[in-house]
Amino acid sequence: MAPTAAKDSGSADRWREVQAFEDSKLGVKGLVDSGVKSIPAMFHHPPESLKDVISPPALPSSDDAPAIPVVDLSVARREDLVAQVKHAAGTVGFFWVVNHGVPEELMASMLSGVRQFNEGSLEAKQALYSRDPARNVRFASNFDLFESAAADWRDTLYCKIAPDPAPRELVPEPLRNVMMEYGEELTKLARSMFELLSESLGMPSDHLHKMECMQQLHIVCQYYPPCPEPHLTIGVRKHSDTGFFTILLQDGMGGLQVLVDRGGGRQTWVDVTPRPGALMVNMGSFLQACMDLVTNDRYKSVDHRVPANKSSDTARVSVAAFFNPDEKRTERLYGPIPDPSKPPLYRSVTFPDFIAKFNSIGLDGRVLDHFRLEDDGPTRLAAPAHHV
Repeated sequence: MAPTAAKDSGSADRWREVQAFEDSKLGVKGLVDSGVKSIPAMFHHPPESLKDVISPPALPSSDDAPAIPVVDLSVARREDLVAQVKHAAGTVGFFWVVNHGVPEELMASMLSGVRQFNEGSLEAKQALYSRDPARNVRFASNFDLFESAAADWRDTLYCKIAPDPAPRELVPEPLRNVMMEYGEELTKLARSMFELLSESLGMPSDHLHKMECMQQLHIVCQYYPPCPEPHLTIGVRKHSDTGFFTILLQDGMGGLQVLVDRGGGRQTWVDVTPRPGALMVNMGSFLQACMDLVTNDRYKSVDHRVPANKSSDTARVSVAAFFNPDEKRTERLYGPIPDPSKPPLYRSVTFPDFIAKFNSIGLDGRVLDHFRLEDDGPTRLAAPAHHV
C-alpha cells in the first residue's frame, strides 16, 4: 500500500507524477529506457542542495583533512590491527578494509548480477516491485518516494539474508547462485570487524556481538542509471546510515562522496576513489547513539551522498550490507552507559522505534537528532536500558 504523505505535503501535480511513476513498476531505469531527454520534475532537487555535488571543493595541498583510512586485516600483531581500527573509526567513520578474505570473484559476480538484473527482464523487475517490508526480496525506486520532497535517481533491490533468509527461488536469477554465499562471507568479515571494534574500546571481543547487533543482515543493491540532466538531481542525497554497521562494495566508476572533518569546525566533501579489491566499512547512526558515552564520540556516523550518474551510457552499481538487531524480535532497550561525570546525550530507545522514526522522515532528516536529550533538567537522565 502506498503512503499518502505526499498528498498532504506536495502539489496534486507532483502526487500524480509520483503515483504514475510508482504504478509503472519500472523504476528510474524504465525512464531511461523510454528515451527521456529531461528528467521529470519529481526528481528536481533545490539548486542550493546541489551546488557542490558535481564537483566538491578541492582540498588545498596543505590541508590536513584525513584521507579515507585503510585497515589491513593481514597485519600480524593484534594490537596493531586494533589500533588501525580505533584510528579509522574515530577519525572519519568510513574506512577501507583490505586483505579481508572475501573472494574477488564473488564480489565481481555480485556486481555483475546486480547489473544483469536491472538491465534484464522488465517482467522480472515488475514482479518484485513492492514497498512491503515483510517481503524478503523486493525491488523499488526510492524507499521514501512518497515522503521525500524530491526523488533520487536510482533503483534498489533488497534481499534479506538473516535471520530469515529469502527463499532461493525468490532471488533474481542473475544473483541466485551468489547472493547467499556473499552474505555468508560478509557475515564472517563483520564478526571479525565487530571483535576489533569491541577491543578498540577496551572491551571483550564479543561485546558488540552480545549486543545482538548482527542478528539481521539486509543486502541492498543500488543501480544508478545514466542521467540526462545530472545537475538537477542526485543519486543518493546527504544522509548517514541508520543502523549499526555497513559494508559497501562499489564498482570501478566511483561516485561516493564523504563529508570529512577538517578540524576547527570545518567540514569538506571528498570524492572517494574506488580501491580495487577493497570493501568499505562505515558506522551507522544507531551505533553512534548507543556508543556515545563509551567512545566519547570516537565512533562517528558520517554523512555521505552519491551524485547522479553523469555517464552517457554506463550505469553505476554498488552493494551495501547492513548489519542490525532483528527489529521484529528484539525488545532490547539501547542507551548510553551511565557515567556521573558526563550525562547521556541521547535517550534510550529500541531499535524498532529508531527504524520507525527513520522510515517516517526518510533521508531528508537526521534521525539521531530526534533522540537527543535536552541540555539540562531531569530529562538528561536516560531510562534504564541494556546498556552497550
